[in-house]
Amino acid sequence: MVRLFPAARRAIAAEEASPPVWEVDVAAQREEARRMAAAEAKEEVAQVTGIDADGVPCRLYTPQDVREGLIVHLHGGGFVFNDVEVHDRACRKLANRSGLRVLSVDYRRPPEHPYPAAPDDVDTVIKWLADDQLLSTLPAYVHGDSAGGNLALVAALRNPGVFGAMVLVYPFLDPSMSTPGYTMEDGWSEEAAWYWKQYASTEADLRNPDLGPYLASDEDLRNLPPTLVVSAEGDILVDENEDFALRLADLGVEVVAFRAVGQIHGFWRHGTTFPAAESVMAMTAGFLSGRGSGRRP
Repeated sequence: MVRLFPAARRAIAAEEASPPVWEVDVAAQREEARRMAAAEAKEEVAQVTGIDADGVPCRLYTPQDVREGLIVHLHGGGFVFNDVEVHDRACRKLANRSGLRVLSVDYRRPPEHPYPAAPDDVDTVIKWLADDQLLSTLPAYVHGDSAGGNLALVAALRNPGVFGAMVLVYPFLDPSMSTPGYTMEDGWSEEAAWYWKQYASTEADLRNPDLGPYLASDEDLRNLPPTLVVSAEGDILVDENEDFALRLADLGVEVVAFRAVGQIHGFWRHGTTFPAAESVMAMTAGFLSGRGSGRRP
């Protein structure tokens, strides 16, 4: 039996009252998430700027007393849901807590745009950053939650040496869904399988480490930058996340792994409901503080 904090138990009960994800209207669900996000109270930051990164829409958050550094943030949502609007509040907090600029990427999503559209969009943004007069001079880090954690890891694997550090918050990594957490009571295994099916263009994609980076080779993984992995005790991904962190450590990657006791998947974005989210924000800021650039000359 997984131990859960009261807020996590309430969130699960509310989720159980909703229809399964494969029965919802994707467009309507996206619009509802945007409507709810627009109603949220948000922190002020010094500047919020819309950016067209060679055709990929992004949003740049600049905090007061900004320090030298840029976090490329990739939002979660099973690859299918959420966008820069839904993650606006979290990105404002990330910028304010870290003191760094945050670039939130509005990558294309399935089922309209399956793999490899999303990681290709992230590559486009990385190439655009290299040519930007200001942002190209800053130490760069990559950050993602859930499916965004997958995309953050793939970005680091596709672009070795670009990022000085990486933060993965309960990353969604293994399309084989083979770790013990997937048998967890009150888990979301069927939902996870649906997300992978939407994301993959073919069955063969599900065996491709560029789609499921849990399958990446040791040779590729050992070149990763310093990494923070955050898992949640009540998440079916907990073993997947922690096994991956241990594998990185065995390969010589500098890695820190933290398990949020009593928490569930998705807690990071909902700071008013889950106080642990604020602690993870602070931990992220501390982990990135003083990190140098990963960019090679």
